Amino acid sequence: MEQFVERLLELNPVLIYVVVAGIAFIENILPPFPSDVAIVAAGSLVGLGTIGFVPLLGVTTAASAAGFITMYFIGLWFGRKILEQGKIRFIPLESIHRVETWFRKYGYWVIAGNRFLAGTRAVVSFFAGVSELSPTLSASLCFLSALVWNALLILAGRALGENWSHLAELLATYSKAVTAVVLLALAVIIARFLFRRKRSSASASGPS
Repeated sequence: MEQFVERLLELNPVLIYVVVAGIAFIENILPPFPSDVAIVAAGSLVGLGTIGFVPLLGVTTAASAAGFITMYFIGLWFGRKILEQGKIRFIPLESIHRVETWFRKYGYWVIAGNRFLAGTRAVVSFFAGVSELSPTLSASLCFLSALVWNALLILAGRALGENWSHLAELLATYSKAVTAVVLLALAVIIARFLFRRKRSSASASGPS
């Protein structure tokens, strides 16, 4: 990422905004992608006076929200077909339906904290669409979440200046930890489903 910052410094300020916004957008479609680290790095450029705080916050927040909404509509239009046709073979269909039920109940809260859940953002937006949550409310909440999170990242990058890489390391660790927790929870759900199905099959085939 240090090379990334060096390359950014060589760019026209307008191109810096475009590059960082593009990274913020892509992360929602093709995770994992180091958008948080890129925003912190760009924040250090704010401290150097290369770019402005408000424009950087505006473009990264808009791009983050646009990426979320893009994935939301992918989930809304194609998600159910992808899931119910067994395209994701390692996740039982019953578990997917449970996730949908849970998401309809708590989804808006998850979206509100979406930007703070590094490594899971594309999943959140996808299931928001699959669960047919309100697109207007979902877009508003993800925008506010991105606004707060990106502002914190930019301010941190600006404050740290040349030492921004220290925070980047912490963010990378944080992202891995969140992803690990989510994967562990998913593994537990699948294991419980398989155990219950095995127990049901054993009961059905037992002595009558």
